Amino acid sequence: MKGRRFFLTICVFALAFNIPAAFGDLDASVDMTHMPKVDNAMSGSVPSGTDAASARGVRAGGQEYAFQAEVSRLMDILINSLYSNKDVFLREIISNAADALDKIRFLSLTDKSMLGEGETSKLEIKISLDKEKRILLIRDRGVGMTKDELIKNLGTIAKSGTSAFLENMQKGGDVNLIGQFGVGFYSVYLVADYVEVVSKNNDDDKQYIWSSTADGSFSISEDTENEPLGRGTLIKLHLKEEAQEYAQEAKLKELVTKYSEFTNFPIYLLTEKEVDVPIEDAETKDEEADVAAAGEDDSEEDGVDDESEEEGADEEKAPATRKEKRPDWELLNDNKAIWLRKPSEVTEEEYTKFYKAVSKDYAEPLTHVHFRAEGDVEFRSILYIPKNSPYEFYDKYYEKSQHGLKLYVRRVFISDDMTELIPRYLSFVRGIVDSDSLPLNVSREMLQQEAALKTIKKKIVRKVLDLIRKMADNEKKCKDADEAGDEEAERPGPEECSAYGAFWGQFGRALKLGIIEDTTNRVRLAKLLRFHSSRSGDQLRTLDEYVAGMKEGQKSIYWVAGSSKEDVAASPFVEVLLRKGYEVIYFTDVLDEYVMGHLLEFDDKKFANASKEDLKLSDKDEKEVKKDKAAKEAFRELTKWWTKTLGDKVTAVKVSKRLTTTPVVVVTDKYGQSANMERIMKAQAFQDPSKAAMSRSKKALEINPRHPLIVALRERVAADPDDATTAVLATIIFETALLEGGFTPDDPKSFSKRLYGVVGEKLGTTSMEVEEEQEAESADAAEENDDVSIVDTDEEPQMPPDFDIESFMKTHKEGKDEL
Repeated sequence: MKGRRFFLTICVFALAFNIPAAFGDLDASVDMTHMPKVDNAMSGSVPSGTDAASARGVRAGGQEYAFQAEVSRLMDILINSLYSNKDVFLREIISNAADALDKIRFLSLTDKSMLGEGETSKLEIKISLDKEKRILLIRDRGVGMTKDELIKNLGTIAKSGTSAFLENMQKGGDVNLIGQFGVGFYSVYLVADYVEVVSKNNDDDKQYIWSSTADGSFSISEDTENEPLGRGTLIKLHLKEEAQEYAQEAKLKELVTKYSEFTNFPIYLLTEKEVDVPIEDAETKDEEADVAAAGEDDSEEDGVDDESEEEGADEEKAPATRKEKRPDWELLNDNKAIWLRKPSEVTEEEYTKFYKAVSKDYAEPLTHVHFRAEGDVEFRSILYIPKNSPYEFYDKYYEKSQHGLKLYVRRVFISDDMTELIPRYLSFVRGIVDSDSLPLNVSREMLQQEAALKTIKKKIVRKVLDLIRKMADNEKKCKDADEAGDEEAERPGPEECSAYGAFWGQFGRALKLGIIEDTTNRVRLAKLLRFHSSRSGDQLRTLDEYVAGMKEGQKSIYWVAGSSKEDVAASPFVEVLLRKGYEVIYFTDVLDEYVMGHLLEFDDKKFANASKEDLKLSDKDEKEVKKDKAAKEAFRELTKWWTKTLGDKVTAVKVSKRLTTTPVVVVTDKYGQSANMERIMKAQAFQDPSKAAMSRSKKALEINPRHPLIVALRERVAADPDDATTAVLATIIFETALLEGGFTPDDPKSFSKRLYGVVGEKLGTTSMEVEEEQEAESADAAEENDDVSIVDTDEEPQMPPDFDIESFMKTHKEGKDEL
């Protein structure tokens, strides 16, 4: 890409300074002695103290030559290197036409006769097709061009008629025009192999045709073959064989709607529409004539006016019709650029209509903001937040393209892939950004200065976050009014009260991703977070509300993560926190722990994960500290023995400060993965098992010194520390704690075997071995059961004395028929 830009830069220099195509195919046969000489008098004298050999001028006795350019080769490079998308040709031509219309409108402010009368006075752009000849025609009623202007503007590559116009009008007014018959015009050769430009200017009595095949030459002649334009320009594009898709009405509609939908002048396309046409039959006409004649005779004889009767008959008999295709000029850009108006002048209905036109969404937006930014880069913008998240917004979050925000330059569409204009986590925002001063390269497909983009991005992000915060503030006002029970208090409407709740349900994860990605606005985004907690019930809480409700002397914000609200509420990690009245945040979304890895504090309060080691409480008095030290000393031998028994499964066994009713709990070290994070990582589709094993955190076992189970275990260890059964029981307790904490035992088979053994012992089972079946005895028994006695006899089988054969056969037949 960089190489291509460098090559393109050389092309531009070649255009500006008439440099030859040395970077292309240099003609070695050119005789340099016949190159035209240039008068070197303009080079000036060499400054004093400067070596003539190194001066930037012509050395004494030297000759100066002008660079030569192979124009056909240069045109080929220009056309095929500047633009990567053929579709933009129509955008460039319409931009030129709109600028020409702007020029004549500006000139008419001082001289109304410039506009002319009748059809000529209509400022419009018309597009039509000649499908048989494969010609695309674009017509405007703009200022037009004289013969000299055709030569200068179209015959000089990169000549900007608009730029010259602006230079002349700088002192007289502010006219913003971007389309120009410069390099933009030559994009037509992407789709056409022959181009004709018919133009008429008010200052020229004649109408001229400019034509070229982009082979290095062009011709201009007086137009005697086309109808008089009155004023303006008609461009005829003879489409290439491979560009026939642009000879379709549907394709042209698509391009105009995409790139020029908000052009300041109406754009019409000549289409064919089916209409109902009355059938004019000769016999029907004769019959109508006879009836009319007879009616006239009766009227003369009777002197009665039968007009009312004839009208009634006409109404009763509907005329016969047939379908017929007729040409019709269809308006393609009926949507107005409402962002150019003041917000106070735009109605809510217009905002909604514009949103549906820009986003192609059937639903109304949740909210919007309309503003104008001034400063280093000036732009206008309307930003919308939709009610529903875009399709596959989260599934394809990390794909490159972001098509929510459209960039315009003076109402001309530039791009909707604005990865550099808005951060990814806000790519659900819909709307437009229109700048009059945004710098573009010659193809308008790429922005040149990143500084301008960064300025626009910063302002857009601030506006979007302010818009979201406004919804959150309205929600808080409604909640405060409900809690106060003041019905007369001023409060937002019902829709405004529920807006943020609807937004959080759709885009809450996007804000969490913003906390991870956007370090600049991390604090702003943190204020917008919503979560359940031990005090929230069915409602959602904010971090501001948490901090406002903290206990006196509390220094940390406590949280715990899990798969559901019910699971984390019953977790042993939060037992002592809940007993002491601390509020605990319940995180249940898969992104929450990733977010807390980046959000380390809020309002000078550190976040503390209740499932990690060394949980510190702020309200411990001296008495509790002494009690903890005594418990630690009393269970020192048990913790040493248990650590040795579990081996490398844990780093240590400690006396817990967080447990009240649970005997033991497994915690992880401060910087390790929690049980919830391990669960999330294991669920990854392409998780590498070897890397997952390396990333597992170290675990510690915390015991509750007041629990009867732990007290009994300490006594048993003190009596016989080498007892194998005691070691098995201690291992089972540890593995049970793993399961309760959300972890998975390393060897589930061994765990189940130990558990079955303990259960069997309690049931009085002396052995866990299953007896084998007696295969031989079972086979003999089966053979005896399957034996059949066969009696040999020479006697014929006898029927019962009362057996009726005829009745039996009849019954058998009836049953067979039924089946």
